[in-house]
Amino acid sequence: MPYLTTEKKSNIFATYGGKAENTGSIEGQVALLTERINHISGHLKGNKKDFSSQRGLMKMVGKRKRLLTYLSKHDLTGYRSLIEKLGLRK
Repeated sequence: MPYLTTEKKSNIFATYGGKAENTGSIEGQVALLTERINHISGHLKGNKKDFSSQRGLMKMVGKRKRLLTYLSKHDLTGYRSLIEKLGLRK
């Protein structure tokens, strides 16, 4: 059973991206990456030598960082509300 079902994905995009069909929104993509990052981080706590998953995690963190940088440059209020909702940048 996959950890991220289509219902869960559509719920994430509906919550953060406006509509469930709006899969291209930056906010929805960042929220989805955050969900995947949290899942893989939990996996790596139990499997410390899984280096391929660790590399994938680093790539996802970099992609999320680039998307957040883009969002902060184009929509600062949206950026601030998104990081508040997701609990990033404590």
